Amino acid sequence: MTGADVVAQARGWVGTPWCHGAACRGAGADCLGLVRGLWREIRPDEVPSVPPYPPDWAEVGPPDRLVAGLARSLVCCAGRTPAPGDVLVFRLSARGPAKHLGVLTEAGPQARFVHACSGHGVVEAALSAPWRRRIVARFAFPGISTPHAT
Repeated sequence: MTGADVVAQARGWVGTPWCHGAACRGAGADCLGLVRGLWREIRPDEVPSVPPYPPDWAEVGPPDRLVAGLARSLVCCAGRTPAPGDVLVFRLSARGPAKHLGVLTEAGPQARFVHACSGHGVVEAALSAPWRRRIVARFAFPGISTPHAT
C-alpha cells in the first residue's frame, strides 16, 4: 500500500459528520476517529486501543500525550519531506497541547489535508500557512511505502 492509497481512503471519509469519540465512515468521526478508522481500512491488524476520552482530554492530561500515543503505533516522518498519506499533528495554540490530526492529501505549494472539525465534519481543506505553522509532528501508517528521507 502507498500514500496514494491512504489519500484515496481519507477522501472517502469526506462528508462524515463530526462526532466526538466516533470512528465510523459515513456515520461519525472526530479527528482521532478519522485516523483510527483509516487504520482499520488500510491495515490487516487491529487498531491500537484508545481508552474513552472526554472532550477536554488535551487540556487536562499530560502535555502532548497525543504525539506520544501516536509514536507508539505510527512511524515518525521527521526525517523526510512531507508526503501524501502522512498523518499531521497540530498544536492549535502556541502554548497549548497538540490536539488535532489530519491526513496530508497533496504536498507542495497547493498542499491539502483531510480532517474532522466540530460543526463541519470530515472535510478536505487547503493546508494554508496558519495550518502549516501549527504542525508539530508527522507520522505514517506502518507498512505504507513512503519517499526516502531527505
